[in-house]
Amino acid sequence: MEKIQLDVIYHDPYLVAINKPPGLLVHKTPMAGDASPCALQVLRDQIHQRVYPCHRLDRKTSGVLLFALDPKTNRLTQAQFSKNLVAKVYLAIVRGFTEETGTIDYPLVREDGTIQDARTSFITIARSEIPLPYGKHNTSRYSLIRIKPLTGRTHQIRKHLAHIFHPIIGDRPYGCNKQNKLFKEKWGMSTMMLHAISLEFVHPVTGELLKIEAKLHDEFIRMLKVLELNNHPIE
Repeated sequence: MEKIQLDVIYHDPYLVAINKPPGLLVHKTPMAGDASPCALQVLRDQIHQRVYPCHRLDRKTSGVLLFALDPKTNRLTQAQFSKNLVAKVYLAIVRGFTEETGTIDYPLVREDGTIQDARTSFITIARSEIPLPYGKHNTSRYSLIRIKPLTGRTHQIRKHLAHIFHPIIGDRPYGCNKQNKLFKEKWGMSTMMLHAISLEFVHPVTGELLKIEAKLHDEFIRMLKVLELNNHPIE
């Protein structure tokens, strides 16, 4: 197996952040026990130091992933995440034309049946309509959106966008199977188009306001070009 070299985008005596590639687990879980490697192990071996994940990203999601370098910093940082004190920003390519702006306020149900409030806001950066027949339509429509989850529920962004009928391209199981099949057959694309582009928070030790940003990966950039969504600034 080819050795993975992670892109470290922030590193100080207390915290380290990487630009996680899509398809990489944050850490091993019983449901994916046979999957190897995981970001925690790879980063630990790469910087020769124990690391503690401060939050999670879905396996299919790319972008900023933050680790602490000691248990105390980890507790302090996780507390900020749990209190929604960390500003998280994502980019996604979705099916259809989204509204200019919107807030999705739709409760989500956990596996144990608990109902949790969940809110997600978004801004549309770009829309495109390309000459690709789909179903009974002669063209296909897509949007590039900037997303801010206002709560931190499991799979919140993916579920919320599916709820408003603008699923993320490449998402399984919440996305559109027909669209996912189309992208795989026409462009050889099976990566989910969801990227955690930035985290902004107060450093738990120094008190400094930090904003950590992660560049888009090559496949995301390729699909922006293919779908003609690349002529707008994403900042």
